[in-house]
Amino acid sequence: MKKYPIVVAKKQPVERRKRPVARAARALPAVLPDPSVASMPAPGFLSFRYSFTEISAADGTARMRSRRAAYEDGKLVSESFEGELERGAYDRAVGEANARFADEAASLLRSFFPFLR
Repeated sequence: MKKYPIVVAKKQPVERRKRPVARAARALPAVLPDPSVASMPAPGFLSFRYSFTEISAADGTARMRSRRAAYEDGKLVSESFEGELERGAYDRAVGEANARFADEAASLLRSFFPFLR
């Protein structure tokens, strides 16, 4: 004994419409280019930027080396330089870097431990 009988659907003829669907007679609005998008460069498949700066001190002088490279819009641009600084400028730069690092570390610790304020 079958639990679920098979029911065959009746075939019904498909009637053609007597009148075709009317297309919209109104014109499409004109599409104007956005000026902010037109001024932007076309996105490339690959782009990158790289920069490196090193400051070191030996004896009474400080030396600085910097390199920068970028590949955008199919062009590879690279530049580098080396120079000497006064020892006072080096000390100020190192002091400022240490202060920024301490501020960021304190801010991070405050976000994890709010009761330490």
